[in-house]
Amino acid sequence: MEKIHASKLLAGLVPAGKLTSDPEVELVTTDSREVKPGCIFVAFPGERFDGHDFAARALEQGAEYVVVNHPVPGVPEEKAILCPDSYHAMMVMGANYRSQYHPKMVGVTGSVGKTTTKQMTYAALSGFGETIKTEGNQNNELGMPRTLMRLESSTEYAVIEMGMSHAGEIDRLARAARPDVGIITCIGVSHIGNLGSQENICKAKLEICNGLPEGAPLVLNYDDPFLRKAVLPAHVRPVWFSLSDENADVCALSIRQETDGMSFVLEDQEHGTFVVNIPAMGRHNVANALAAYCAATRLGCDAKRVIHGLSNFEQTGRRQKVVDSEGVTVIEDCYNANPDSMKAALAMFKDFPCKRRFALLGDMLELGELSREAHEELGRLAAESGLYCLITYGEQAKRTAVVAAAKGVKTLHADSYREAADALLDRVQPGDAILVKASHGMALEKVLDIFYEEHKEAEV
Repeated sequence: MEKIHASKLLAGLVPAGKLTSDPEVELVTTDSREVKPGCIFVAFPGERFDGHDFAARALEQGAEYVVVNHPVPGVPEEKAILCPDSYHAMMVMGANYRSQYHPKMVGVTGSVGKTTTKQMTYAALSGFGETIKTEGNQNNELGMPRTLMRLESSTEYAVIEMGMSHAGEIDRLARAARPDVGIITCIGVSHIGNLGSQENICKAKLEICNGLPEGAPLVLNYDDPFLRKAVLPAHVRPVWFSLSDENADVCALSIRQETDGMSFVLEDQEHGTFVVNIPAMGRHNVANALAAYCAATRLGCDAKRVIHGLSNFEQTGRRQKVVDSEGVTVIEDCYNANPDSMKAALAMFKDFPCKRRFALLGDMLELGELSREAHEELGRLAAESGLYCLITYGEQAKRTAVVAAAKGVKTLHADSYREAADALLDRVQPGDAILVKASHGMALEKVLDIFYEEHKEAEV
């Protein structure tokens, strides 16, 4: 964060002229341990700690102002920025800070694939100038302002991921970030328990348009039926990508899964035809690469250099990360899961070259009333995916196991991380492959930690 006068940063939270001083601020933090002179401390009430308990101490340690939801003993009125919603305060400050800079910015949302698309867009753009991106899961009304506050005068490009669980959230994120290009990867069923239908999810994702300027490109999935029939605002310029339909602005043909990723022919009605190789598996990742390509080229970047950048893409966390464990290939994909991403992962795994295929699948969370149907459908998909053995973990995944077993798949349901790890350790052999996928809350990485440690010892 570069220095900014408090009056600019706090505009909209404090009436003009009401600040008793206008110092330069070089940090906004919600963590009392990070407080230092020249910062603003934002108090958040939490389940374990209440930031308001640290507000007075933050001033003692040199904070210029503290943002609080209510008056706090020991905090002078002239040092307190009263705001009933700390998230709103972060968003206002993030938007104010962002307005001081003019990078070319891409906003990424969608039900599935937005983090991978963000990573691919970053790879596509970073060769053209200094680029920042959303780190980790900082894609909400707390994390996104933090990302915006990493902008500097030297920043030429920024890739901002926008997540949501309720209507109106993307609207607020997009208006604060004001991207030059928007991407909607697809419309799935994540958070359908909150939004009620995929039509409502589509409307919520399209809120990204509220932050786009006149004539801005909006990159959309031509293969998604909800996006295809959506009524788009007149001020955006749709750029459609497809995995097969040559009527789209950009499409992928001759898609092949290789041992280390995907290869395909990219046809762009605007820039021509190119052969593309990406170090990521599955047709869904071809779609993500097309979205990133569309955004970068419609920002004016050279198509060949964009494609070169995509070839250097690096996945983050445990998202389809391929690990060799003593001759057994493990595909770590346990960062998140929903019906669409599970379907895509199993489709990829079905074509993965190996001796035998094992899958460890856990619960998909936040599906509301769709949960039972979705987990039973997952069992049917698993049965059609060429699995040698399916191991499940989680209360909802029991339904997956029951359906898969009824269709003839060797199945085992584990009641603990230890039991799941043992099921793999007892069965896998060199040449086999394991797909591990569940919602992040199921913490299947704990199974992998046990597996890797003991599998290595067993092979010594």
